[in-house]
Amino acid sequence: MATLPDAPPELPAAAWRRPVVGLVLTGGGARSAYQIGVLRALAQMLPGARNPFPVIVGTSAGAVAASVLAAEAHAWRHAVAGLERVWGNFRTEQVFYVDAPHMVRSGLHWTLALLSSGLVLAPPKAILDTAPLRALLGREVDCGGIRRSIERGHLRACALCTTGYSSGQSVAYFDGRPQLAEWSRVQHIGRRTELTLDHIMASVAIPLLFSPIKLGAEYFGDGSMRQLNPLSPAIHLGADRLLIIGVSSDQGSGVDGGAVPTMPTAGDVFGFMLDTLFTDRIYGDLEHIERLNELVRAAPHTRAVRRIETFMITPSVDPNEIATQHVAAMPRGLRALLRVLGGRPEVSGHQLTSYLTFEAPYTQALIELGYRDAMSVRSALLPFVRGEAGGPTAVAPPA
Repeated sequence: MATLPDAPPELPAAAWRRPVVGLVLTGGGARSAYQIGVLRALAQMLPGARNPFPVIVGTSAGAVAASVLAAEAHAWRHAVAGLERVWGNFRTEQVFYVDAPHMVRSGLHWTLALLSSGLVLAPPKAILDTAPLRALLGREVDCGGIRRSIERGHLRACALCTTGYSSGQSVAYFDGRPQLAEWSRVQHIGRRTELTLDHIMASVAIPLLFSPIKLGAEYFGDGSMRQLNPLSPAIHLGADRLLIIGVSSDQGSGVDGGAVPTMPTAGDVFGFMLDTLFTDRIYGDLEHIERLNELVRAAPHTRAVRRIETFMITPSVDPNEIATQHVAAMPRGLRALLRVLGGRPEVSGHQLTSYLTFEAPYTQALIELGYRDAMSVRSALLPFVRGEAGGPTAVAPPA
C-alpha cells in the first residue's frame, strides 16, 4: 500500500539506488501495542542488522515508540525489547488516573463548572489527567539520545507530529542531519528543534481527553487532527521507501459493529471520531496515490512526480473485537468513565474501549497479533525493509 506526501527536491541520485527506508507509526491510543508486535517480528527477522530505519516519524501514541527507537537507534533491537516490556505490562493508571478519588474529583469539577457557567470554577483542561504518562515517559525515554543518534550517524532524522490549536497547522517537529531543511505547505509545516518530552506529550494529547501542551507561544494537541498528508514528514526528511504500521483493520466497522442499528451514544460517536482521526486520512492518501500511479503509467518518463515505495501493515483482526474480550481486565474507574460518556465496553465493536484500555491482557493480545501479521508477510516485508529491489510502489510529487 502507499500514500502521498511532498518530497524534497534535493535528494541525491544515490538515494534511488539504495532506498532510504522510513518508519511511520500512526496514532491509536492503546491500539498502538499492535505496532510493537510488528517491530518485534522485524527485530527477529534482522538479528544482526543496524537500525533499518534512518527516518522515523511518529504521530500521537506512535510518537512514543518513535522516540524510543530514535533515541536508541544504535541498539534498536534493545529499544524494541524495551517497548515490548512496557507495552506488555501496561496498566491504565500508568497513563491516566482512574482511581475513585480522581474520578470523583474530576466529576465534581465538571459539574460545578457547568452549573456555574464557569464563574465559580473554570472547566477542566481535559477529561483525563495524564500526569502518570508523563512520569512514565520521563523514566523510559531518553530524549537526549535522539540528538546523539543523529550525531553518531545511526539516524538521519526523527519527527513527532502535532497540531497547533491557534494556528490550525499540522506541525512536524523534527531533529535531523544539518542538510535537512524546514518546510512549509498549506496547513502543514516542518520545524527543526531538539525533541523533548513536551513534544511527545503534545503529539499524544487526544482532544478533550488529554490536556494540550504549550510549545513556545502556542498550545498543541494530537498530531492526527490536521494531518492531511500523514506521510509528508517522512518524505521531506529524505525517505523514499516507507513502512507504515497502522492500528485499524482495513475492514473497519461502524459504531454498532455490524449489529442491528441503534441510536449511537456519545461514547460511540467519540470512538467513531477517533477512528476517523487516526485512520481515514491514511486510506485517503492511498486512494490518491492509486490515481497518481495511473498517471505515471500513462507517462512513465515524466519528472512531475517522484517514485516512493510503500508497505503498509494493519491488523488482520479488528482491535474493537479484541478489546471486548478483555473488558474484565479494565479498572472499575475506566468502566465507569466509559459508561458516563455513553460508552458500552461490553458491546462488540465499541471503538472507545479499544483506544483507552491500557491493560496488559489487551496490549499483549495486540502485540501477538502484530507479530503474527508481520511474520505472515515476511517474504515481502523483509526485502522491503532491507532496501532490496521490488515491492509495492507509489509516487509523490516534488515539493
